[in-house]
Amino acid sequence: MTKTAKSERATLGVSEEQAQLLDIATSFCRDKSPIDKVRRLLEDEQGFETADWQEMADLGWLGIAVPEEFGGIGLSLAEVVPVVEQMGRTLMSSPFVQTTLAAQLILKGGSAAQKSALLPDLASGTIATLALSEESADWDLTNLACTATDKGDELALSGKKLLVVFAASADLILATVSYQGAPAIVVLTKEQIAEGGLRRENIIDETRRSYELTLDGITVPKSALLPTENVLPALAHLELAASLLLAAEMCGGSVSVVNYTVEYLKTRKQFDKIIGSFQALKHPIVDAHTANEVARSHLYSAAHNFGEQGEGEIATRIAKAEANKAFAFSADRAIQFHGGFGFTYECDAQLYRRRSLWCEAQHGDTNYHQRKLEELML
Repeated sequence: MTKTAKSERATLGVSEEQAQLLDIATSFCRDKSPIDKVRRLLEDEQGFETADWQEMADLGWLGIAVPEEFGGIGLSLAEVVPVVEQMGRTLMSSPFVQTTLAAQLILKGGSAAQKSALLPDLASGTIATLALSEESADWDLTNLACTATDKGDELALSGKKLLVVFAASADLILATVSYQGAPAIVVLTKEQIAEGGLRRENIIDETRRSYELTLDGITVPKSALLPTENVLPALAHLELAASLLLAAEMCGGSVSVVNYTVEYLKTRKQFDKIIGSFQALKHPIVDAHTANEVARSHLYSAAHNFGEQGEGEIATRIAKAEANKAFAFSADRAIQFHGGFGFTYECDAQLYRRRSLWCEAQHGDTNYHQRKLEELML
């Protein structure tokens, strides 16, 4: 076990399964995603290495939260958290979170036949992603302009989805649409997307690959529609699952950027003094460290309580809100403390800040989750 993993086990009450996954993920992500590789992949069209993805599949990570009857390991999202946290710590880029969330959506919203047909492939390495966002971008997954219309035995789709992450690499895309006046979810295959149906988007986090997906002209069999009675519970579960994993990613990134900044404060000199000795820098970096510890405590509380009715939602929304704040503060201080260099593209601090902006904007910023918490707790 690594020294870092031992210290993290000592400060957080984690399960045996979480501890084992934390140990493995720490070594894997450190070895597979050093910062020079992160920067190299910024220019790569795919954005991740296929060999790394296959190794994740071989390790069984894609099946962590998939039941054994569908080819998974049969654990829960609580055991996915330490893996995603370490990915965030090294700024690793992969479709792991999107594929995991797609499996959750099928698990909660799919028919028995759809689960049997799709989940084993996802657990073994088939890449999937989610097409949820539209121009409204209001975090309400049921506010839909895209539509599905009956066309004989098929459905004709129309509209545009935005921010479809790693869509060009995905074999399956789960898209939300309005069908007969209610939210619905359809499963699209790579072959059903017309040539030119994906357009690369420029986004703040350049470690990811995001696309606009045009649904116009796509027809799918009605069997591609998840049962309508399952859609609302499935989308509610998805929002919380995504918030939990985003919180994990942000907690990992926040810890890493604080360590990165501390190393700089210990070596950079000004006026013949190590700048880390200045109170104006010491106090904020302690505040950043404290914020990280608070956020990680809430993260693992949310992971532990995720399946609990009521408590799980409250804990998850708190975790997302706290992780939003901690990562933004830590990355901002990193840029500030690196002086003029911190505002350049060559400084790694800006990679963390870009990641924090992206993660906070997905599935609700701090104010959004605080408003939801008011409704739940008052």
